[in-house]
Amino acid sequence: MKCDHCDKPAVVHETVIKNGEKKEIHLCQAHAASVGYLPDLQPLDKILANFSPTAKKAAASPACATCGMTLAQFRQHGNLGCEACYSTFEKMLEPLIERAHAGGTRHVGRSPRRSAERIDLRELRMKLVRELDEAVAAEQYERAARLRDRLHGLGEGGAASAAEPASE
Repeated sequence: MKCDHCDKPAVVHETVIKNGEKKEIHLCQAHAASVGYLPDLQPLDKILANFSPTAKKAAASPACATCGMTLAQFRQHGNLGCEACYSTFEKMLEPLIERAHAGGTRHVGRSPRRSAERIDLRELRMKLVRELDEAVAAEQYERAARLRDRLHGLGEGGAASAAEPASE
């Protein structure tokens, strides 16, 4: 198709329908620029970079205020720059840490074999306290009394109470 004003090939094609009447406009680059149809032309690779998902992520990725590291740099190197990076990238790192630690989100650490019984007893106490709080909140006072008694039995070193199931 040729320009409406000259014999050059048209680069802008516009169809305007006004009051049911159709009007087509075909303009070459020079005439389109003079009318204001063509903005300042950019190379195609720069235009396409705006649509790239990696370019969008890099632009939206925050940087650490302390060391200046970005999430893209972390992904490239696998190391964070400083301790402040953990709080800066916390939401983005949580899924990664969960996958790496089989769903664990808090540090459990290692303990000596002899202390395994004390750790189990402490975890049982914590579980019973949570259940006691839930029972009181649900106004299940008989259940809360049984849980309280079990907690007192654990405090006295009652191993027999520890063997009972936690949920009643």
